[in-house]
Amino acid sequence: MSEVKQGHPDGLMTLFFSEMWERFCYYGMRVLLTLFLVKSLMKGDAEASLIYGAYTGLVYAAPILGGRMADQYLGYRFAVMLGAILMALGEFLILGGNDFFLLVGMGALIVGNGYFKANISTIVGKLYEDDDPRRDSGFTIFYIGINIGALLATTVVAYVGETYGFEKGFGLAGLGMLTGLLIFWTGRKNYSASTGLEVTEAGKKKVFGPINVAWAISLGSLLLIPLCYILISQNEILDYILLALFVYVAWNLISSGIEADKEQGTAIWKDRMIALIIFMVINITFWACFEQAGTSLTLFADRNVDREIMGWLMPASMTQFFNPLFIIIFGSIFSVMWVKLANIGKNPSIPLKFAFGIIQLAAGFLVTQVGLMFVNEAFQVPLLTLFFLYLLHTTGELFLSPIGLSMVTKLAPKKIAATAMGGWFLSFAIANYVGGKIATLTGGHGEDGAALSVAEGLGKYMSVFSTIGVVLLGIAVIIIVANKSLEKLMHGVK
Repeated sequence: MSEVKQGHPDGLMTLFFSEMWERFCYYGMRVLLTLFLVKSLMKGDAEASLIYGAYTGLVYAAPILGGRMADQYLGYRFAVMLGAILMALGEFLILGGNDFFLLVGMGALIVGNGYFKANISTIVGKLYEDDDPRRDSGFTIFYIGINIGALLATTVVAYVGETYGFEKGFGLAGLGMLTGLLIFWTGRKNYSASTGLEVTEAGKKKVFGPINVAWAISLGSLLLIPLCYILISQNEILDYILLALFVYVAWNLISSGIEADKEQGTAIWKDRMIALIIFMVINITFWACFEQAGTSLTLFADRNVDREIMGWLMPASMTQFFNPLFIIIFGSIFSVMWVKLANIGKNPSIPLKFAFGIIQLAAGFLVTQVGLMFVNEAFQVPLLTLFFLYLLHTTGELFLSPIGLSMVTKLAPKKIAATAMGGWFLSFAIANYVGGKIATLTGGHGEDGAALSVAEGLGKYMSVFSTIGVVLLGIAVIIIVANKSLEKLMHGVK
């Protein structure tokens, strides 16, 4: 092997730190959002959860558009920089401190994330040839950067925001994004070997005076901010939009599968697309419950978890740091584990991995019932309750998340690979939105509208969390029973 092939391309570390600071920005805002809505803007739990769900749902939907614009017009470097600027702007707008500035800032963050998130991973992939054995290792290193950024956000930004004021936390997140932008721009020579960085020929065409298509799209993107404002503030509209998108994507995938079968004289692609749609539904179920972290579980931590450690009170938002910490600890172990299991013929099928992931997610919610046995006089469960909950949620995530991305690339015909991946990300968008709706069930008010006492709130959280756990176990059993049928639909995809 040549010397060049032994290390990684120079650009990997530039992209690693750019992405790390972007995640610091994104998670920095997200970690504080629910508490900011409830404590500063005086929203009810249910309203805060719906705003959070609509925001995170749109964040996951945005890369579908951001990726397409970069492919066809903007080029990857321009798109990433545009995204970084919009995200930093969004964080600083939130400092206005009222509903208007929050929603406008969220709109800028959504659009910016769509451009940044969709395209920086693409640049990483293009540092390597298709058959380069270093590719998987490179993405693993990049994934670690994502989680270091999330870990820094859920510790540093969470602490600063709750201790010194939410506006300081949001401002810090904005500075993090500017740091990422600076690293990306100053290190541009390091990743210059990637293809597709420059504005495309179609993007260079003039549309009005000196303004070309790329700049017209950039200016047009600003118009998406008020659209996001409306969709977040009137979030019931998203019920219909996301349902219609899911139906459209499902129909599109099955139609493409039928067409591929006709072209190739096979009878596998339609079945594989049906399998993919089933996995999308399973994915929605998993992440809608997993994403309680930023809403109901954070409010639960604030009110009903004893967070005192040797005289120091851990901020409630900071409890979200367990997930990225466990990802960093266990991520590499799991990737090695799958290889070793495959070598001895014991690697579970994809449906079983999804089922086992859901069982661990369910167990995490049911751990709260154990915590209830150690409740103190202030109606608070021990912090260890959340430690074990997030541990099980993270191991469940590792059974499902990386496996899902790999599965999509194997199930879809090459011709519609991008459409299939867009559909997969749409399932995350729907999951986050549904997660906001699930979180409303734990609201801090009774049916008569009166605020619940701490004891009543604890009872309500425990009831909802145990119900989620039992329902998830039931879903996992259904998947296990359907394992053989799903494998048949997948036609040999492992």
